[in-house]
Amino acid sequence: MATAISSLVSIALVLLFSFVFATSADNHESFIQCLVSHSMNATSISQVIYTPNNSSYTSVLEFSLQNPRFLTPDTPKPLVIITPLYESHIQVAIKCGRNHGLQIRIRSGGHDYEGLSYVSHVPFFILDLINIRSISVDVENSTAWVQSGATLGELYYRIAEKSKTLAFPAGICSTVGVGGYFSGGGYGMLHRKFGLAADNVIDARVIDVNGRILDRESMGEDLFWAIRGGSGGSFGVVIAWKINLVQVPSIVTLFRVPRTLEQNATMLVHRWQYIADKIDNNLLISVILNTVNSSEEGNRTVQATFRTLFLGKTDELLSLMQKNFPELGLVKADCIEMSWIESTLFVYGFPNGSSLDVLLDRTPPSRAAFKGKSDYVQVPISEIGLEGLWRRFFEEEGAGGRLIFFPYGGKMNEIPESETPFPHRAGNIFHISYAVTILEEGVEASNRYIDWIRRLYSYMAPYVSKSPREAYANYRDLDIGQNNDKGKTSYAQASVWGVKYFKNNFNRLVQVKTMVDPGNYFRHEQSIPPVSPWWKKRGN
Repeated sequence: MATAISSLVSIALVLLFSFVFATSADNHESFIQCLVSHSMNATSISQVIYTPNNSSYTSVLEFSLQNPRFLTPDTPKPLVIITPLYESHIQVAIKCGRNHGLQIRIRSGGHDYEGLSYVSHVPFFILDLINIRSISVDVENSTAWVQSGATLGELYYRIAEKSKTLAFPAGICSTVGVGGYFSGGGYGMLHRKFGLAADNVIDARVIDVNGRILDRESMGEDLFWAIRGGSGGSFGVVIAWKINLVQVPSIVTLFRVPRTLEQNATMLVHRWQYIADKIDNNLLISVILNTVNSSEEGNRTVQATFRTLFLGKTDELLSLMQKNFPELGLVKADCIEMSWIESTLFVYGFPNGSSLDVLLDRTPPSRAAFKGKSDYVQVPISEIGLEGLWRRFFEEEGAGGRLIFFPYGGKMNEIPESETPFPHRAGNIFHISYAVTILEEGVEASNRYIDWIRRLYSYMAPYVSKSPREAYANYRDLDIGQNNDKGKTSYAQASVWGVKYFKNNFNRLVQVKTMVDPGNYFRHEQSIPPVSPWWKKRGN
């Protein structure tokens, strides 16, 4: 009897999956027909549509897939990839996606930590903005328009083409796409002086759920507020951003000074916490933590690398360091002077003397599967706490671990929490970026490394922000909560992760979402949900 029931269940599952597959196939065929029939130029849109039957499908999918953890046979793949050339292609894609029940995933650079810009567990298509990447720099007014498919490296390069003393406060990784980066706030080596990338956005062009192209004036201040830090994929497709450029000296100074545990790294990291957010706004000192081979053969040790950008020359930097952080023992030979654009290469880790052309390369120097998390620190971590952290690094999987302590203060303290959705302002000494590279093949090994970073994250709980334990939206982490794959997600369920990213701003984000996309077409595992009116909840 049990065998018969088992056989019936198996047959039912086969029929169910066959039905789902057939339905998805029908959806995807009708979706493509919709794209072609509603496009003003059927030939042009047909050239940017890729399906699994297309010989270029795999290369297009994988080109901007930056975390190989989501490049497995079991990872769900899009039914269609669209690489639009024109705004009209995006309008048609939204219209047809809604009409034929395909979820949209929007990809600019492909750096989403959880792969949400190119993976979904329901039938979906990718809108890949790789061709929407023009940049126009206005030196006279110190502004630029940059499209969402451009990378930070391309933006830096185009600014430097026009000026040696204009810059933009954005991130370190040059292959990150502007669209996702700006949408989550965007911190970097200049944020203590000038604030986040999102703080310097002054206009935008958005295609909403109804296919309308809106600028700041026509979208209104609520939506303009939400897209500058409220995270991507919730409110529409932001196709371009107008940004304020900032003035920097023609010469800046950098250093990268490593210290191991045997060289008093514990004391130095502990001391750094007391000056990192209070030092001159022209100076940013971050700390990179990882393991290296010890001087004792066969052993590993923890290394803290102090990495700095100073908006000034060496002598002034040495004076500041002697006054504020003499324990590091910085000397003139540690320092290197260069232009701001050259500093973007140095900070990212390109070899000295590299051509600026590397900023135009959309492919990272290396790609490795990883898992990331984030935290904010508001009270210095004790030396005992740091020593406990080092012990986690000495575990086997700790060889793949890398933490970055990134200081706040300066301009970040001056901007109110509610100015943009990004709330992590005054009161934060530094931000922690956790990452573990998965150094072995296979699912079991991957799970071990992910378990390691989760245990590390648990260990750090007493030393970081509380109620909520804050997190950075651009370092997507589904461990802290997620929406339902199918069906509605309640405000209470979404707020579990939402208040960690956005604190009290989450409520306003939900209100904006309800106003601009009440049907929740733009959604993913951590998108902002709309709320139903009270009378609908009661069924009246």
